[in-house]
Parts: sequence; structure tokens; C-alpha cells
Amino acid sequence: MLKLELSVIDRLRKIVGKQDVLDQKEDLIPYSFDGTAALKQHPDCVVFTRTTAQVSEVLKLANKEGIPVVTRGSGTGLSGGSLPSERCIVLCTVKMKKILELDKANLTLLTEPGATTLTIAEAAEKAGLFYPPDPGSMKISTIGGNVAENSGGLRGLKYGVTRNYVMGMEIVLPDGEICWMGNKCVKDVAGYSLKDLFIGSEGTLGVITKVLLRLIPQPQAKKTMVATFEQMDRAAETVSAIIAAQIIPCTLEFLDRTTIHCVEDFAKIGLPLDCEALLLIETDGHPAVVKEEAEKMEAICREHGCMEIRVAKDDREAAKLASARRSAFSALARLSPTTILEDATVPRSELGHMIRYVAAVAKKYQLKVGTFGHMGDGNLHPTFLTDERNTDEMHRIEEAFEDIFKEAIRLGGTITGEHGIGIAKKKFLPDFAGQTQMRILKEVRNVLDPKGTLNPGKIFDPI
Repeated sequence: MLKLELSVIDRLRKIVGKQDVLDQKEDLIPYSFDGTAALKQHPDCVVFTRTTAQVSEVLKLANKEGIPVVTRGSGTGLSGGSLPSERCIVLCTVKMKKILELDKANLTLLTEPGATTLTIAEAAEKAGLFYPPDPGSMKISTIGGNVAENSGGLRGLKYGVTRNYVMGMEIVLPDGEICWMGNKCVKDVAGYSLKDLFIGSEGTLGVITKVLLRLIPQPQAKKTMVATFEQMDRAAETVSAIIAAQIIPCTLEFLDRTTIHCVEDFAKIGLPLDCEALLLIETDGHPAVVKEEAEKMEAICREHGCMEIRVAKDDREAAKLASARRSAFSALARLSPTTILEDATVPRSELGHMIRYVAAVAKKYQLKVGTFGHMGDGNLHPTFLTDERNTDEMHRIEEAFEDIFKEAIRLGGTITGEHGIGIAKKKFLPDFAGQTQMRILKEVRNVLDPKGTLNPGKIFDPI
């Protein structure tokens, strides 16, 4: 039974049009969950906006009537950040998907929030430019969600994350007021950097309606290789040695044995199955630099006892090798009804220890885990394979993740490198952030959204 009054539904239809409001239970099912396993909540209605003015009017109505609003893009998040709240409006921006401007003179791209990451990357490439952030869901994830979650990706080691490419944005505040932050200037230190406050705010401070992105020149060359190791420690030591040699590859990823077997069974890439760890390594830039770095990294891999190293001969083979990492989650998901993908980040010097710790925790709680991730920046994705109908096993998984996050904090790491807090990790945030930082976070949110209209219950509970 829907809890929103019909009068509110009718007013929403007047704002966006009848065709852009869903309020029938069967139509709402796809919007009752995101990419986070075992979390579901039915919304009362879904509103598709097409303009900033419509977003503003929806928020004015919701703010006045005391109705929560949860902003949603494609729903690929992995922390429950776009999960509906009780008696809420889901404000979906996927129909706001136009690329409004590509400015080659200033190397910028202005887009609406519903454009997918891949669409933006392809638009930049067509203009001879490069948009580096590449989250695993880039084919369907939207740029609004990327900014709200400060998404990372495989190229994060060299090129950084979404925050590093946002020059400006248009935000609709919880009361419906519209605000532009930032500009095309390379330098700008006029006042607080408010746009940086909204990047990674997970939909709790405002609704993103336009994003101004920084583009860079395309790298002239790229070299891709895969190295296999009989011990994970040797792979971790190789990563440390590559960084110590002052080489920063654009990609430095790893898969453990479980993941390697799943990927090979899924994608038939020709990966060796007699190893404990696999490194995917890519370098890009000037052809001479790429050649030199590739040769140095190949030598480092051999010095640290790699079993085999395979260097791509052309772009086609490079894409095939890269698919080993990009298909990791899909491959693991085939093994069990429920796949719980998490992320924890530790200093690179602690990678070997943390990978062993995850394996020990899985053994302790009698769980099946595959671990992969961004070894170059210390970001691990322990992925537990289970069935959410098995309540006992789900409880053990919760205990396992509690151990993993506590260990990450102890090692000087963080409880999330790129997935966000949302609902899934908010109970761990106080231990990571501390009392003073938690107070400041809540005070900032309370100033911008005193009625708690936007995404209530995410990151932390209402004050």
C-alpha cells in the first residue's frame, strides 16, 4: 500500500508530466534496490525529471510537504546509496542525458547527469581527447552518480578519481534553490571550494543537474601485459617495486586464484590456472616512455619471480587481457545466487598482509571469497559468494566484513576506497572518522538540509 497521498502524486504529474511518474507497485520493483546485495525497499513513486527546473519544483514540493527524496541514476551503486527510504519520492535523472558542450579550446565537457560514463568517454575520444575515470560499471553508470559517489576505476592509480575531473557543477539544493559552483578556469581559489563538498556527498546535500568535466589529451601509445605469480606476496612485492622504481602505470590490477579460475571459465581468455595471483599492468603516454616503462616493469616482474608474463601484441589482444579484470565481478557472480562485493583500502605496503587477512577471515567464518582489485592504489575488493536466503551464512558474512574493516582501519586504511558509505557501511564510519569529524559531517548536512529531505538514513542516521 502506497503511503504518499494521491494529491502529491497528482502535483508531481503536473510538474513532469503523467508519463514521467510511476506509482504502480509492479512498475516500482526495479527501483526498490541498487547494486548492493540483500538490500531492498519499495519506493512510493518514481519521478523522471528532464530539466533543472523540474528538479527544483519536485524538491520544493517535497521540502514543503516533508517528503524524503532519494536521487537515482542507473542504480549501479554498491553501498545502498540510492536505496529508497520509507514514504519517499525516487527522483531519477537518467532522462537528463544530453552532452551540452564539448569545448576543445578549454578541454572541458558540460553534461547533464544522466549521461553514462562510457558516452562521455566516447564523446571525448571522438574529439581526440580523454576522460580517464573508468568505474567497472561505466557502460551503464551515470556521471551524476559518479560525482555523487566520487567513483574510481582501473585507471585511478595514474589518473585519479572523478573528483580530479570535476571543474564545476549545477546543484539543486534541498529547498529547490539552484546553485552553480566552479568554472572553466584552471586556477580558482575564490572562497571555499563548495563543489568539492558535493562530490562524494552521496545525494545527501543536493541534486546534481549539470557537470563540467576536465578532459586531457589522449595518450599516444599504450602497452598491456599480464604477469602471474605462484604467491600473492610476490605479486604485492612486485607492485611495491614498480612504484619504488618511480613508474606509475595507468593500470595495476590483481586477481586471486578463485577469481582467475572464475574469469577463465567465464571469458575463455587463456589465463594460466596454476597460479595464486595475476597482475594486469598497463602503461600509456609517449611511445618512447611507454616502451621504456614496459620493459622495466617486465624486468621487475621477472626479478620478483613471476611464473609467466604475457605482453599484448596489439590493441585487440590488450583489450582481451584487460577484460580479465573487467569481467571479474561478473565471473564471480555466476557461482552463487548472491555476490557481495565490498571495498577496503590500505597503504600499499600493507597489501600482502591484507590479502592474507581476508583469506584467513573467510576460513574463520567458513565462507567462499574471491579477492581482486586495484593493487596499485591499495584498494581491495573482497567478494563473498553466498545465498541471501541463508540467514546464518549472511550473518557470518557481516561478521567477516566487520573484521576486515577493523583491520583496514588498524593498518591506517579506509573502509571504502570508491563505493561510498550509504547504508551498507554507516555503522563503521564512526570508528574510522572519529567523534569530531562525525560531528562536523552532521553539522554540515544539517545546515544544507535542515529538514532531512535528501537521502535520509544514508552515511549516518539523522541528527
